[in-house]
Amino acid sequence: MSRALAISMFDLLCFSHLRWDFVFQRPQHLLTRCAKSRRVFYVEEPITSDGPCRLEDREGAEGLRVLTPHLPEGLSEDESISTQRALLAEFCRQNEIGDHVEWFYTPMALPLSAPHQQPLARVYDCMDELSAFKGAPKALLMREAELLDRAELVFTGGQALFEAKRHLHANIHAFPSSVDCAHFAKARAGRQDPEDQREIPHPRLGFFGVIDERMDIALLGEVARLRPDWQLVMLGPVVKIDEDDLPRLPNIHYLGGKAYKDLPSYISGWDVALMPFAKNESTRFISPTKTPEYLAAGKPVVSTSIRDVVRPYAVASLARIADTPNDFVAACEAAMAEPNQRLLRRADPFLAKLSWDKTWNGMEELMLRAVEGVRDSGEQPAYAENENEALEVG
Repeated sequence: MSRALAISMFDLLCFSHLRWDFVFQRPQHLLTRCAKSRRVFYVEEPITSDGPCRLEDREGAEGLRVLTPHLPEGLSEDESISTQRALLAEFCRQNEIGDHVEWFYTPMALPLSAPHQQPLARVYDCMDELSAFKGAPKALLMREAELLDRAELVFTGGQALFEAKRHLHANIHAFPSSVDCAHFAKARAGRQDPEDQREIPHPRLGFFGVIDERMDIALLGEVARLRPDWQLVMLGPVVKIDEDDLPRLPNIHYLGGKAYKDLPSYISGWDVALMPFAKNESTRFISPTKTPEYLAAGKPVVSTSIRDVVRPYAVASLARIADTPNDFVAACEAAMAEPNQRLLRRADPFLAKLSWDKTWNGMEELMLRAVEGVRDSGEQPAYAENENEALEVG
């Protein structure tokens, strides 16, 4: 079968633990690119609602369709799974979904696999170590082991995660966080401050992203106390932690979640971009997408010693690393003292090698090889088997 025919003949059915409209991140970047060449159906976790069981179908970016099961309260796990499978099977029949690839962000969705026919291949994009997150299902590790056994292709969202899981699958590849440079570079031109940030004085040190158990809230509070003249701007929803536990000082400003399109306007008004992540199990393998996004916006980066930030960003002098409050303050002072053009001369050549387009093209190529291998020979094709080859693909 020709490559052109392989590209045109299958749909992609994605199962995710993340709401499509929650935060624009890795799945959205990748799947909107995928949707330019094939039908993509993004299946969310079910929600409880009144009325009969149904599968809500709405359009996302690039024509991608978002499917949300609506189930009544009180269903057992087996009943929930069987109901979702029935809803998906009927949807696939009505929408003539035949040949397809299944793409997983959560192993917990594996029982929903192939409600109407076997997929051409299964892909597991392991963007995080979900078992280390607060509230992770007890069965997650067991389901992940089963998914690793059944998947033809596995990706990881960072190098540290790749190194931890590379022995678990013969066809696993690291695709670290990438960046839409053109989008975030809008911040470099200087933009009008959004209304809720306009009256906050400088210097401003900002963060955007989900505020959850990965945030070192003690560090955040102590930095604010040590430098009351600094303004800490925090953008993002607060989840899985009690808002009452957040440090509340006059110079910490929680502005809530913001649309992806509006982020450059906020970042443009910052003096330093922050990643005050806690050092715990939930951050052991994270590869923050915001690292290259901050740099593309032209802002100096100060982070705690997250492994995938230290390497490659700190090694390349693109981020300053500090874990204690005093060291974090000193790193921020050094970041503000450095001329911006000096930072950009280091950052821009590095960023020129990154793009979500390049990342998706590499992932799609491997997906097509997996599909063709299953279709044509039933044998798994040869892939990069060492760390350097895996990084070159991504």
